[in-house]
Amino acid sequence: MTDGFEEAWSLAEPVKGWMTRDQGLALWNAASRLEKGDLIVEIGSHQGRSTIVLASAARTVGARVVAVDPFVDGRLFGGSPTRQRFETNLKNAGVEDVVELVAEYSTRLRPLWDRPIQLLYIDGKHDYWTYTDDLRWSTNLHDGKEILVHDCFSSIGVTLGTIAKVLFGRRYTYLDRATSMARFRLTPPSAKDRLRVIAQLPWFLRNVGIKILLRLRLAPVAKIFGHDSPYDPY
Repeated sequence: MTDGFEEAWSLAEPVKGWMTRDQGLALWNAASRLEKGDLIVEIGSHQGRSTIVLASAARTVGARVVAVDPFVDGRLFGGSPTRQRFETNLKNAGVEDVVELVAEYSTRLRPLWDRPIQLLYIDGKHDYWTYTDDLRWSTNLHDGKEILVHDCFSSIGVTLGTIAKVLFGRRYTYLDRATSMARFRLTPPSAKDRLRVIAQLPWFLRNVGIKILLRLRLAPVAKIFGHDSPYDPY
C-alpha cells in the first residue's frame, strides 16, 4: 500500500506546513484504501502539503479530492497569496487535475453539501465549535468509512471536541494515531474503544505543558520532556 508514497512525499515535503512524514503516510494509506470514483474531502489545505499526498494516492485508485479552505486574509493565514501558492504547489506536483478547490468556510459549505464522501480529513480551524461542526461532515460518509484529524490530542479545542463527540459520543471509534494525526472510523464505539481514547489524554496533557513552556521561553525544560523543537508539538 505504500508503493508510490516516497515519490508523493518528495513532492509534498518542500511545501510549507506542519504535517510530518508519518502523518503523510497515514493519509496516503487511508486514501489508498479507496476505490475508483470515491471522494475525499479535505478541510483546511493551507499551501497544499497534505493535499498533494491525498491527491497522489487518490490518483492511484481513481479517486478525487475536494479541498475546502476559505484562504482568509490576515497575518496568520495569508489570504489570496496562500491560495496562489496552494495552486502553484499542486501544479508543480502534477496533481491539480485530481483536486477540486472550494474556497469557502467549511461551516458554511457543510449545510449545502449533498455529495457522498468516502474519506474525510479535518485540519481546519482548531476551536471546539468549528471542529465539532466539521465532524458533522460525516453525515455524508458511509458507515465504516474513515475520518482523519490533524492536531488531535495536541490542540485544546480539537481534543475537547474529541472527548465530547468520540469519548462520550456514539458515532465514532478511535483507531490509532501518527503523533497528532488521529484516525477514526464511522461506527459506534465499544467500551474498550472509549478506554483507548482515555489512554491518549496523558499525551495530550504533556503537549499542553510543552506549549506553555515554549510560550514562557523555557525550551530547555521542554527538551527534558522529549520536545527538541522551537515549534509546538504537531
